[in-house]
Amino acid sequence: MTSEKITAAQQLHAQQQRDESLRYAVLLDWSTRLGVLALLLGFAAYLSGILPPHVSLEQLPGLWGLPVNEYLQRTATPMGWGWLALAHRGDMSNLVGIALLAGSSMAPLLGLMLLYAKRKDTVYAVICAVILLVFLLAASGLLTGGH
Repeated sequence: MTSEKITAAQQLHAQQQRDESLRYAVLLDWSTRLGVLALLLGFAAYLSGILPPHVSLEQLPGLWGLPVNEYLQRTATPMGWGWLALAHRGDMSNLVGIALLAGSSMAPLLGLMLLYAKRKDTVYAVICAVILLVFLLAASGLLTGGH
């Protein structure tokens, strides 16, 4: 009888691991697809001229050799998350896809956190929440040390 209970418990644990793995994989798959699609659409819009560039192609050769600070100043390109205000420009729209790809693991972690919370598996839910908070803090730019 005891071996049957252990087997049932092991089967339940194995099923839970499959559920977790599948949820993570599906959410990661869709979030990376969204990021790649955003990259492709932004690039196509830039190439086709649908989205005009922030810095014209004619200006680029004269700007390539500049130090970053001077390039940013001459082109009026913001630092940090300021690029979001220019996401409608062709040469900046690719950053939307890059940001989505960089944050693609956040959706699966959120999905796992909700699954763990539903199961009342508090330790794993808190671990996922802490990881998400670290990602958000890193993305916020608050820890750049003045750079």
